[in-house]
This record gives sequence, C-alpha cells and structure tokens, in this order.
Amino acid sequence: MTSIRALTGACAAVLASLCGFVATSEAQTYPTRSITMIVPFAAGGPTDVISRIVTAHMAQTLGQSIIIENVVGAGGTTATTRAARATNDGYTLITGHMGTHAASVPLYPKLAYHPEKDFEPIALLAGTPILILARKDFPPKDLKEFVAYVKANAEKVNAAHAGVGSVSHVSCELLHSILDVKPVGVPFNGTGPAMNALVAGQVDYMCDQIVNAVPQINAGTIKAYAIATPERNPSLPNVPTTAEAGLPTFQAQAWNAMFAPKGTSPAILATLNAAAAKALDDETVKKRLLELGSVIPTAAERTPEALAALVKSEIAKWTPVLKPAS
Repeated sequence: MTSIRALTGACAAVLASLCGFVATSEAQTYPTRSITMIVPFAAGGPTDVISRIVTAHMAQTLGQSIIIENVVGAGGTTATTRAARATNDGYTLITGHMGTHAASVPLYPKLAYHPEKDFEPIALLAGTPILILARKDFPPKDLKEFVAYVKANAEKVNAAHAGVGSVSHVSCELLHSILDVKPVGVPFNGTGPAMNALVAGQVDYMCDQIVNAVPQINAGTIKAYAIATPERNPSLPNVPTTAEAGLPTFQAQAWNAMFAPKGTSPAILATLNAAAAKALDDETVKKRLLELGSVIPTAAERTPEALAALVKSEIAKWTPVLKPAS
C-alpha cells in the first residue's frame, strides 16, 4: 500500500512538474499567433485611437499582429463581458477605461463581470482629460453662460454620450449632479458617432475625452468651454480650466488601460506589460498621444499593481456619484 501511495505521489509530482514546464514554455514562446484587442466602442473614438497607437508599436515588439476588434453596446459592458469570458491564454485582451472598469459597477446592478475579480491588470496606457463641449452655434459664449443656460433650459437641452456607463456619460452625470439638473441624454454606440452628431449640430453638448476633441476644436467645428483639470492642456492652450472658467468643483480625467481575463499566466502578463511600457517610451508614440492631449503615465503608474489600485479607487470614487442614477 505504501509503495502504491508513493508511486501515486511521485506521478502527481511529475505531472505537476510537466504542467509547470508546459506553462513556462508557452509563456516563453508567447505570442505565437495574432492577438485580439477588444475595444468596447466604435472606431474613431478615444479608446479606439489610443488602442491603435499603442498596440501598433506593441505588435512590433511582440513579433505578432494585434487585431483591433470594435464591439459596441451598453456603454462598453457588452464587450467587457465578452473579454471577461474569453480564454485566458493571452490572445484576447481588452482596452478598458474608467467607464467599463469602474463606473459600470454602480450603474449596472446585474453587471455580468466585476472589474477587480474577473480581470488581470496589465498596464495603464493614457490619461485623458475631460472637456465640456458644445455644437458651434450653441448660444452660451463661455462656461458661466453655459451653466446659466443649462439650468434655465434643462428640460429642453440634450447631452450626447456613448451609452450608459461610458466616460462621456459618467463625466456628464457628475457635471449634472453639480449643477442639479437632468437634461435629456442622447446615447450613441461610441464617442465617435456622438462627436459626429455634435459636429453636425444634431445634439447640444457633451462631456468628452480630449483625444476625441482636439481636431474638432482646432477646426472650429465645435466649441470648448473648459477642461476639467487643474491646469490647461498644452494641446489646447486657449481652453481655460473649469476653475478658471468659474466651475472649480467639476474635475474629471478619464483613463485607458489594458486588461486580460482572470487567470492569465503571470509570465504572459509580464511580457505584455513590458511591450506596453516600451511603446509608451517610444518618442513617436509619445508624440502622437501628446498631440491628442493625452497624459502619458509614469513608469510607476504603468505597473499592474498600480492599475489594480487605480481600478479599486475609481470604483470607490464613482459609486456614490452614480448610484442614484442607476
């Protein structure tokens, strides 16, 4: 009996060793085929643009193509649910943000995933300041007039957003809570389509990430009232901060980050993190992101641990703001 137990134990040890060897070998050779990066919104929006800039460089480092797959719906939660349920082999990733990995928790009581429990954090890719924007012929000339106008016409004006739980929706919910108004919300399948509607004058205003707005502001197709950060952004030096413009309590900055399904190998996560960090250190990548107004995360902010802490703090931050809206 003892010899049988010993033999069984020895076999188990060998099996465990072989499994560990296979896992290590897979991690060492990863990736051996193309990787799919799910983007939870339509092409042309800020999350899509940032994903394409960073992953193009990562593909060179990894030696395999990274295919962007835009999956729209439910403020990004449709795509995020899909990513959470994907095989955790490193070949299906997602670019999440403040909406999909923080604001979704209080907004969707029956959310099919939990940002902290169902994902492995890889790296923070960019910070994206929020702007208060409007169609170019919207009557208010500055932020103070905007505040007065929206308060006086709350039942008539409308605000575009990329779906409940998206950054554009969440940030405007914060603005509306400060102003104590409830304008009509107009949802779109992504910030790109929402911006197109704003440019066309089909909606009144929106709160949007700077990446999506710089080209339109510079072209004069929309107007920018203020940027919700403590300091002005170099890409839009003439746009005042909300504090300068008279609404200091409205402060908001979104972010985009890379995640993998829970249980993905630590070695694969380390490979992806290193590739992302290399991309963010590349001068061409940095130049493109900075031109769009993005904030490049520091080396300390790019670690998986830092991203995990960010997600936790963002859930805590947005839950009391958004719980009444759910």
